[in-house]
Amino acid sequence: MRILNAMIVAASLTIAASPALAGDADAGKTTFDTKGCAGCHGAGGAAPTEGNPKLAGNDAATIKKALTDFKSGARSNPVMNGMAAMLNDAEIDNVAAYIGAQ
Repeated sequence: MRILNAMIVAASLTIAASPALAGDADAGKTTFDTKGCAGCHGAGGAAPTEGNPKLAGNDAATIKKALTDFKSGARSNPVMNGMAAMLNDAEIDNVAAYIGAQ
């Protein structure tokens, strides 16, 4: 019984700490639309042209990592470095939650 309880507690802590659950998808949609993300990545992240990456279908953790890396400069792209620089940490979490839900 103790082992089962320990496993339940460990699973609960893992889920609670998950970055994918940290953001607000509704707020992320607003940020995505108002900060210009949809201009290149399309509505809901379904890129309208082949030249722009399709974001829909990626999980929130992947989007958060990409945006964080672009913001820090760990990942280099002239457009995305500037776009990500405009986002605060909460906005990154929210956009990641929004795209992760697409």
